[in-house]
Amino acid sequence: MHIPFLPLADINRRYETQLQSVFSQKLQEGQFILGRSLTQFEEAFANYCGVQHCIGVGSGLDALYLIIKSLQLPPNSEIIVPANTFIAGLLAISRAGHIPVLAEPSLSNYLTDVASIERVITAKTKAILVTHLYGKCAAMHDIHALANQYQLLVLEDAAQAHGSEYQGNKAGSLGEAAGFSFYPTKNLGALGDAGCITTNNTILAHTIKSLRNYGSIDKQTYMYQGINSRMDELQAAFLYLKLQDLDAMNQRRRAIAHAYCQGIRHPQVMLPPTNTLWQDAWHQFVIRCTARTQLRAYLAAKGIETSLHYAIPPHQQEAYASYRQLNLPHTILLYQEIISLPIHPELSDTAVAYIIECINTFML
Repeated sequence: MHIPFLPLADINRRYETQLQSVFSQKLQEGQFILGRSLTQFEEAFANYCGVQHCIGVGSGLDALYLIIKSLQLPPNSEIIVPANTFIAGLLAISRAGHIPVLAEPSLSNYLTDVASIERVITAKTKAILVTHLYGKCAAMHDIHALANQYQLLVLEDAAQAHGSEYQGNKAGSLGEAAGFSFYPTKNLGALGDAGCITTNNTILAHTIKSLRNYGSIDKQTYMYQGINSRMDELQAAFLYLKLQDLDAMNQRRRAIAHAYCQGIRHPQVMLPPTNTLWQDAWHQFVIRCTARTQLRAYLAAKGIETSLHYAIPPHQQEAYASYRQLNLPHTILLYQEIISLPIHPELSDTAVAYIIECINTFML
C-alpha cells in the first residue's frame, strides 16, 4: 500500500466541477481584484470565526506583517513568539521593524509555555504572538492573564487552526487580531497563495484594509506606506466554496486523530495530548520518537510518507544567525523527535488502520 502524506489533487478533486464553474463565472465577470467574491468570503469567514471583520490578503506572512505594522508600535519593540514555530512569525516581526523574542514550548503539548513567555518579558516587550500549533489552540486564558499583568497585546498566528476552538470560541477571535494562511496544504486551502486577518477592532481593520492596498483610502489618496497584498477574486471564490465543508472536513480529521490515539501502542512512540481532541483542527498529527530516523525509514519502506514540521528551528536558520547561541533545549528536543503522520479528509479507514499496524510492529 502506498499512502502519500498529503495528496492535494485528491483532496481538491471533490470540488472539481464546482471549481471549474466558479472559474468560468469569474472569467465572464471580468473583475479579479477587490470585487464581490472577496467581500462575500470576508463576511462569511468573519461570521465563521465569530468576529466583526475579516480582511483578505495575499498570504499568511502578509497577514501577520500587516497586523503588526498596523499597531504602530515604537521602532524595535520586542514581540514574543514561539521558538518552535514556522519562521513566518519571526519574518513578519522583523519585516515590521521589530525584534522577535523566542519563548520555549511545553514538552507536554508543544505549545508555548506561559512561564517561558514571562521569563523573556522586558521593558521593550509590546506583544505576544501566539501560535496555535498543529491546529491546537494555545492556553489563551493564562496568556491573556499574563498579558494583562504586563499590559501587552495578544496576537494570534492561526495559520494552522482553521476551525479550532478554545472554550467555545474559534481561533481567530481569541486576541486583538489573528493572521490566517490559506496555503494549499491548510485545512482550508486555496489553489494558490492567500491569507486573511480577523479582528473585532474596527479601527485596526480599516488601517489594514488601507495597508494591503498600497496604503490607499481611495483611488487617489494614500494615507500610509502600504504594500500590495490583496486576496484575488478567484481565490476568494474558491475559499468561499470550500468553507461550507470546513467543519465536516475537520470532523474527519478529528476522527482520524482519535483512531491514531486509540490504536497506536508502541512504547517508543509518544502521542499528542487528547484533552481537547474534539476541539482541535488537527492540521498535523505529530508524534515523537527518539528513533525518528529509523521509524521514518521503516514507514517509508512500508509505503507510508511522513513529514517533519519542522526540520530546523528558526533560531538555527541562517536568516537568524544571531540567535544561534540561544539556549532552547525543549525546542531542540522536539525538533529531533517529532514526526508528522498523514492526516487529511481523504485518508481512508483502511489506510489509517495500516499506518497504526505498521507503527505498532516497528522494531529497532
